[in-house]
Amino acid sequence: MTAEHGGNPFTGAWLERRAQQRETEAWAAQALADTGTLFLVANGTRHLVRRGASTSIAFLDSLHPLVRAADATKLLLLGWFEGRCCVLLEAQAGQGAFPDDTEFEELRPLLTELPEPQAALLTSARALQIWRERHRHCGVCGAPTAPRQAGHCLRCTRSECGAEFFPRLDPAVIVLVSDHDHALLGRQASWPPGRYSTLAGFVEAGETLEDTVVREVLEETGVHVGDIRYFASQPWPFPASLMLGFHATATRGEPLQLDGELEDARWFSAAELAANQAVLPPTYTIARRLIDAWYRKVTGTALAPCN
Repeated sequence: MTAEHGGNPFTGAWLERRAQQRETEAWAAQALADTGTLFLVANGTRHLVRRGASTSIAFLDSLHPLVRAADATKLLLLGWFEGRCCVLLEAQAGQGAFPDDTEFEELRPLLTELPEPQAALLTSARALQIWRERHRHCGVCGAPTAPRQAGHCLRCTRSECGAEFFPRLDPAVIVLVSDHDHALLGRQASWPPGRYSTLAGFVEAGETLEDTVVREVLEETGVHVGDIRYFASQPWPFPASLMLGFHATATRGEPLQLDGELEDARWFSAAELAANQAVLPPTYTIARRLIDAWYRKVTGTALAPCN
């Protein structure tokens, strides 16, 4: 396997995690006492945002009544964002007065509207919120769990057990298979009409990333791939994936054999994609970055964002 360099969304050092600060027992008191702390408010998987000339996260400060009434034991230290301590706060819609022109919204539709640093911050917050909601009880004995390490560890409250749980990711490969100026794309029945994308699947136990690429493409389309090249990765908190992007090659003459997971799969030429003969994934996805990188390599030009 060889590697390629590729830019990808939601990455970069936007969030200073400063993991050592999670061991400070008084971290929550310090955050609540600092008027410069940014409190990011979540309601389940929705986040408080402000609408106006542009869309942005509606951060609260430590003086806001909702923050002052918060249970400090349930706060979660995200890290430092733009040089300021940033804390995740769970709040219920209708719980007190939220600032004017704010509302709770799901992350996915916000990804094209938020500044990239804020979109990256919410990908971390959403993944941690989902993990926390799904581990309210011990997976060993069933007793309630309680947060430790500034919310980054959940520990069983039953003294005889004491099992600890940490955030986990589900690794998945996503691959653009090509035969020079043709790319193999597939579609699922639930997608919008005409939408085609790269092939993807979760890594199984005991499997390497390269083996997963080979297996997933073969299972979904019956195509044998080679020349696997790593491209880039992307956090994808829907609900907790890490997408590992690859390019691979295959011979276009191989017959396609769908396994039922895909509604359709076909080879598209670069010219067909330029002519909008497929609705491609949104530009904020690594799937689109894989397609764009291949298209530039083949044609020497960029694919129009609207394609």
